[in-house]
Amino acid sequence: MSDIYPTLPTILVVDDDQRLRTLLVQFLSEHHLRVQAAANAAEARSYLACHSFDVVILDVMMPGETGFDLTKSLRQTHDIPILLLTARDQLSDKLEGFGCGANDYLTKPFEPEELLARIRALLRRPNNQPRSEEVYFSGYCFNLATGYLYHHQQGKVYLTSTELILLKTLAQNPRQPFSRQELAQRMGHRVSERTVDVQITRLRKKIGDDPRQPRVLQTIRHIGYALCPD
Repeated sequence: MSDIYPTLPTILVVDDDQRLRTLLVQFLSEHHLRVQAAANAAEARSYLACHSFDVVILDVMMPGETGFDLTKSLRQTHDIPILLLTARDQLSDKLEGFGCGANDYLTKPFEPEELLARIRALLRRPNNQPRSEEVYFSGYCFNLATGYLYHHQQGKVYLTSTELILLKTLAQNPRQPFSRQELAQRMGHRVSERTVDVQITRLRKKIGDDPRQPRVLQTIRHIGYALCPD
């Protein structure tokens, strides 16, 4: 990857279709973007380990590790904007992509100009602005702004008002433990700590979190609870 234009935004294109990779590299380069292309997830990882990118354009249907898999994995270590490309245009597919941590989703076939516009929109976001108002865990997407909880296959999951307060409190502070007393206070003056336990149990059932070994709504020994996203 050339460093002739070090100030230009740098894009990583990951797609197993060589023809599409070549076309995207040519088109995006003509529009003042630096572009690196990778044929699969393994190659993409090698580039990400050595270079900084401003946006990742990622095909979903790749052999071996899929775009969904790679997105979910990257979200554990990278906050880079990810735009998924795929011929899968069902709502469930889009929800799965967003649930994995993607910032945008464009279905094939697409016009190159639309892809360029979406890339520029991702690049315009201030660096100090949160990447997303959404928290992802186990195939679910929880929107902090709207309070909506979605599953990539089941669709919208309905929450009671107390479940919403509880989930929003934990999701706004991922991996931060909250005591039962703190959560009870958030839920209302007359809420007991026992009620918090009951609501946690109900939430775990709704998101399929095994109460014997919860992965998302974890019990923090001698403290309380914490939400641990993907």
